Amino acid sequence: MAGEERVTKLKIDNVKKIYQTRKGEMTALNGVNLDIKENEFICVVGPSGCGKSTLLNIIAGLDTPTSGAVYIDGKKIEGTGTERGVVFQQYALFPWLTILKNVMFGLKLQGKSDAEAKEIAMKYIKMVQLEDFVNHYPKELSGGMKQRVAIARAYAVKPEVLLMDEPFGALDAQTRTQLQTELLKTWESERKTCFFITHDVDEAIILAQRVIVMSARPGRIKDIVDIDIPYPRDQETKMSPRFMELKNHIWSQVYQEYLEVRK
Repeated sequence: MAGEERVTKLKIDNVKKIYQTRKGEMTALNGVNLDIKENEFICVVGPSGCGKSTLLNIIAGLDTPTSGAVYIDGKKIEGTGTERGVVFQQYALFPWLTILKNVMFGLKLQGKSDAEAKEIAMKYIKMVQLEDFVNHYPKELSGGMKQRVAIARAYAVKPEVLLMDEPFGALDAQTRTQLQTELLKTWESERKTCFFITHDVDEAIILAQRVIVMSARPGRIKDIVDIDIPYPRDQETKMSPRFMELKNHIWSQVYQEYLEVRK
């Protein structure tokens, strides 16, 4: 992907979000501007309550900005759309459907036949290495396996932009590491624009081409850090001097904002 001249896929244009609370107005986002290129992998970090999830929900069309706008391919976002896939921390699988039927669900909504939906679903179930579990139900799977299903379901409907809100946040360290590696392989083969929220600075550096550091509330972009570590990356990458340098730089900025929250 190096050297490619990529067009802007997702444009966040001066987005503000103000909530009305019992204590008065609360500004969650205070003028966020960001251009994300086609097929780019962006990670967003920042202290709790800085508006990361609010921003993702606005991009997903699940929330609306008080002012400003979000554009995909130059078109203003109005509500949800199939060009955006979302993966949350809490899987959001249908407990009464098998793994296969969960992944087929969005494809059926798109009007695909049973045969076509099953063929596409199986492709992505195999991609996340769950082909032996197609007839299982979510309650029979581990947390990591459920999150794999959620990722397969999001990819199956072929979104142009994949929005991920701390998808690995509830998983143990070993499973998290494994899914990071799998996600990178999938991203490199499927070429999606990814907007990924995390509290974990290591995770952000391993995954992203750019890391967005957000300020304490009211949320705004404090810094944009280019991650100049070549792909493919793995867990050994974390031992490199450049990784440690980037980690210290990003973590110091996040920690400063955390201290602001504590004041």
